Amino acid sequence: MSFKSPFPDVEIPNLSVYDFLFGQVDAAEGDRPALIDGASGAVTTYQGLIAQINSVAGALAARGLAVGEVAALHSPNVPAFASVFHGILRAGGVATTINALYTAEDIAKQLTDSKAKFLFTVSPLLPQAKAAAAQVGIPAAHVIVLDGADGHPSLQDLLAEGAPAPEVSFDPATQLAVLPYSSGTTGRPKGVMLTHRNLVANVCQIDRPIGIGAEDKLLAVLPFFHIYGMTVLLNAALRKRAALVTMPKFDLVEFLTIVAEQRCTYVFIAPPVAVALAKHPLIDQYDLSSVHSIFSGAAPLDQELGKAVANRLGCRVRQGYGMSEMSPVSHAIPFDRDDIALDSVGPTIANMECKLVDPGTGAEIEQPVEGVSAAGELWCKGPNIMAGYLGNDEATAETLDADGYLHTGDIATVDSEGVVTIVDRMKELIKYKGYQVPPAELEALLLTHPQIADAAVIGVLDEEGEEVPKAFVVRQPGAELDEDAVIAFVAEKVSPHKKVRRVEFIDLVPKSAAGKILRKDLRAKEAAGK
Repeated sequence: MSFKSPFPDVEIPNLSVYDFLFGQVDAAEGDRPALIDGASGAVTTYQGLIAQINSVAGALAARGLAVGEVAALHSPNVPAFASVFHGILRAGGVATTINALYTAEDIAKQLTDSKAKFLFTVSPLLPQAKAAAAQVGIPAAHVIVLDGADGHPSLQDLLAEGAPAPEVSFDPATQLAVLPYSSGTTGRPKGVMLTHRNLVANVCQIDRPIGIGAEDKLLAVLPFFHIYGMTVLLNAALRKRAALVTMPKFDLVEFLTIVAEQRCTYVFIAPPVAVALAKHPLIDQYDLSSVHSIFSGAAPLDQELGKAVANRLGCRVRQGYGMSEMSPVSHAIPFDRDDIALDSVGPTIANMECKLVDPGTGAEIEQPVEGVSAAGELWCKGPNIMAGYLGNDEATAETLDADGYLHTGDIATVDSEGVVTIVDRMKELIKYKGYQVPPAELEALLLTHPQIADAAVIGVLDEEGEEVPKAFVVRQPGAELDEDAVIAFVAEKVSPHKKVRRVEFIDLVPKSAAGKILRKDLRAKEAAGK
């Protein structure tokens, strides 16, 4: 049996993303700050943003971008990101956002796969962007450098042209808006086809649980090029006429300085930032009293870690769950619910239906009348589910079934109130002597150790060919911690089959820009060390 959201369905208007976000901005709203550059304090108002969006759309149309064609955006979080991203959509184009950390080879792969006709970038990233564009045949005139560079148009050039935004017509339900690429934490990234309706739907669905208000000032450190930052930060904040304070990359001192000086009220993070907020001594040197809420996503947030952040900062902490394939949010702990355990991801959001399926037998797992269900793979259905993977019918068929359910690949439970808890990724569960060991559970436990700054766990083969949990541990500065101490610490707190059996100390846990542990990098490191 499936289970639905406890929230009533919300109306999802049949509009393009541009019309949904900016179609009804009145004069008073037009003067409000939309984007604030965290480094300089420069403000872009809603009126100014809309003018820039229309100018970018006009310039792209004048250069031949047709409805449905792809333009790539390769940039960290700067105010101009919003102008270009929404300018592409306003022109009827499809935006494929590229990770700012990508190499030329990575960029070229995405440009080729998405068939991008234009590439927007910034001067610090131009060398790799230029090399990738040359490799795939994008001419220099179509490589637009936002802050300017010799031989390329700049954003200012596009704005100065004054070309009117084109009249475009398409069906929001079927017209692609964005092509983010799945993070590749477990394999090769795939282009996720999301329509205008997908993006509009998810902003409507998360409005009530996430609770952004017009007076909020949101710190935008999570990358806009990632679907979490794109929907939950950029689009949701703009829809509510809130202000976004941009940060190009995470730096703890800069993060704390901007929150304190700009008096940010709502901060969206991934768990690695939560570790710093809970443990780093610098936190006490800054006035963070303006923050009323911290919302974590992109990877599991441990309950004890979340509580430590809430207690230290005196704010509420919430977490949610989603995937690029779901635009991305499917579950969130509502901002006004203090009774839901922080190690859950909360109830299903409005307009969605889910089921749990035993990955071994294929049998559906019932939602219990009392207590918590058995664990099973989480399947989700709703208006925010992707149209499929670009040019990959086989992967689409493996992920989307005939009934419209997305098979998430994540193992979860549901309780009698509809609250969902993610146990771990199905592909990442360690199988020790027939028992399933979730790496995320061990990682959360390791982070409670005062001498451990960060940790990641993968399965490795022992001398007998048995898969065993191995911890990669980052020590706190000055900590004197050895392998035996780590193994003993975990052994005292878990069942025998969940014990960590190997430990390696490293300087940094590899993570994606969105904060997900890159276990494939750790597996490659393990293989190289043999």
